[in-house]
Amino acid sequence: MATPDPGYDRVTGRAHASRSEIIAPHGMAATSQPLATQIALDILKAGGSAVDAAIAANAALGLMEPTGCGIGGDLFAIIWDAEKEELVGLNASGRAPKAMTLEYFQKNGIDKIPPFGPLPVSVPGTVDGWFELHGRYGRLSMQQILAPAIAYARDGFPVSEVIAYYMQSNAARIGEFPGFKETYMPNGHMPGKGEVFKNPRLATTYEALAEKGRDEFYKGDIARRIDAYMAEQGGLLNYDDLAAHHSEWVTPVSTNYRGWDVYELPPNGQGIAALQILNILEGYDIAAMGFGSAEYLHTLTEAKKLAFADRAKFYADMDFVDVPVTNLISKDYADARRGSIDPNKASMQVPAGDAKLDDGDTIYLTVADADGNMVSLIQSNYRGMGSGMTPGELGFVLQDRAELFSLDKDHANVVAGGKRPFHTIIPAFVMKDGKPLMSFGLMGGAMQPQGHAQIIVNLVDFGMNLQEAGDAARINHTGSSQPTGTTMTTGGVLHLESTFGAETRQALEAMGHTLGESNGGFGGYQAIMWDAEQGVYYGASEVRKDGQAAGY
Repeated sequence: MATPDPGYDRVTGRAHASRSEIIAPHGMAATSQPLATQIALDILKAGGSAVDAAIAANAALGLMEPTGCGIGGDLFAIIWDAEKEELVGLNASGRAPKAMTLEYFQKNGIDKIPPFGPLPVSVPGTVDGWFELHGRYGRLSMQQILAPAIAYARDGFPVSEVIAYYMQSNAARIGEFPGFKETYMPNGHMPGKGEVFKNPRLATTYEALAEKGRDEFYKGDIARRIDAYMAEQGGLLNYDDLAAHHSEWVTPVSTNYRGWDVYELPPNGQGIAALQILNILEGYDIAAMGFGSAEYLHTLTEAKKLAFADRAKFYADMDFVDVPVTNLISKDYADARRGSIDPNKASMQVPAGDAKLDDGDTIYLTVADADGNMVSLIQSNYRGMGSGMTPGELGFVLQDRAELFSLDKDHANVVAGGKRPFHTIIPAFVMKDGKPLMSFGLMGGAMQPQGHAQIIVNLVDFGMNLQEAGDAARINHTGSSQPTGTTMTTGGVLHLESTFGAETRQALEAMGHTLGESNGGFGGYQAIMWDAEQGVYYGASEVRKDGQAAGY
């Protein structure tokens, strides 16, 4: 018997997978924290829908992984409704406070919106997103759905390794803001790996939401506490901004990549950048290039640069700006953009096309139920634990998403009161032959669109399985043009995970790419795939996080 190559799993012979896929007939959940995954399964077993389980898992993650999410942040979701056989999207991102105008920043001599403190806080959209999802697809009561997270918040849970690491780093940069230490450092320090952490303040907030509903957050006592806290801190967010908030049901948009219909949500998010990258790559024989080859990684990087140049110029809140989505994700537009790629040389400057033809942290989770419903959900505070604003003994931090507005008056993403900022968080979904195939996502700021594209390429072009596609080494190109208005002038930096070989690295440098260290910013992937022939779900959760995929 031949000995497998060292890089291959010795049992399965798969080249890139850290473990086997999870396979189950009745339901599946994949999250970045095993306890949250188990909560989702318990909700499914109790008769809850995929949406019920997703909300329960998200609530648990707001407690257990506050470094990536929480009810002070925003939410996006794509849902496959098995009964109606339709794919729908929810944009539950919040808007800028009415007082957050360009004139405000000009008058106060502020030329860049700061990352922390009271100024970058936009309206939190997550709670309204939960209740919108529940109102359309929920089966269990919100009391039942939030009960597991409430119990863990009161009784405590052991903090897992990756989350403990990020909690420490967040304390160093926002730990001095009022309310933060009292909520997250009750013993004078952030909890370490394995330490039991409690958040009774969040338990009380969740209980109020379960009993009184979404209006408690946006028009009730919680809203009044947020209003008072922000006024004390000199922030712009107030009660009226919260009371005016609403989510928006949207239609996902797609492109076909070699027979797979890949769906993303339209802007104000960056999902269509993944579709643009895939459209450009479709013009090449990626499979022949080979996984990990310099030719493939160069082509992928150059396609990403082109998509991100358009992202920087065009992507914004479509209530304020006419974003040419149809043209940007068209095959003809990709053909025109592809011609600017030099197969032997890295580009240093990339202008946006004629469309008339990086630090964010997040959680992604996906759930599928026995009736065939599937949920692709992503939720975030933006920079780890957000702005640092920790209001009114409520047990959570407010997001800092408004940092991503531009202060250039001519930019599509220029700040304006009531406008949604550019968003990095994006859920994804795949259909094939008109049937649901895969719900997936990959968290991590600007890594997300390039990560989505790499996952699809791994599955379609390189024949990887669901687990392997997420575990395989990834690249992360940083330094592209930004939605705040700054432009790429030096070609950016290409970060490669450590398993890419020296020969590939040398070839990329010879093409003019500047290589950076393996910086850890390669995202976190979860996925569920439906096997219609066997009637089973496949689940995957990669090794870069503490996560788990599990079924029943």
